Amino acid sequence: MKSITIKGSQRESVGKVSTKALRNAGKVPCVLYGGDKPVHFSADEISFKELVYTPNAYTAVIELEDGQKFDAVLQDIQFHPVTDSILHVDFYQLFEDKPITMKIPVRLEGNSPGVRNGGRLLFRKRKLSIRALPALLPDFITVDISKLRIGQTIAVETILNDNYTFLHPDSTAIVQVKASRTSVDEDLDDEDEEGVEGEATEGGEAPEAEAAE
Repeated sequence: MKSITIKGSQRESVGKVSTKALRNAGKVPCVLYGGDKPVHFSADEISFKELVYTPNAYTAVIELEDGQKFDAVLQDIQFHPVTDSILHVDFYQLFEDKPITMKIPVRLEGNSPGVRNGGRLLFRKRKLSIRALPALLPDFITVDISKLRIGQTIAVETILNDNYTFLHPDSTAIVQVKASRTSVDEDLDDEDEEGVEGEATEGGEAPEAEAAE
């Protein structure tokens, strides 16, 4: 999995006054948990842009001014209720031999024949929770929809592998195609149909996909 580097400074004081001063200076108070003791530090708010404001999943490398370096994962983040500025960030330290839980984005691959025949593509799970060793964390989970027809569903049980464990029931639906008023008989030869609206692009979602609640 790709990492984002966060450069910070260790905090000597963690009181309300010093915390307010940091925020006024455009910095974010942070805490790193999971090690022998919590590590309190601060970092420029702009350094969190690629880590927070993205649909992708990343780990973080925290580099402090005194030379300390930690591999970590974002655990919790607090935003200002009005301005949406970042108020506080919690990280959890990663260790090579300890599994970690993360939500990983799902990418659809291929063109669904059910969608080409007018069916509605329902993208039920855009992220899936997994547990794995840090070295085995994927950037995304690929789901092949090239054989997905009207009335069919792709569930977690169809994409199980040995690198990580899904924290969902095997029957959890990831993506499915339902009939619509414009759908046609699946028995038609759709192998020769090209350029029909509703196809999924490689590494992305179908234009007609409907998000689940």
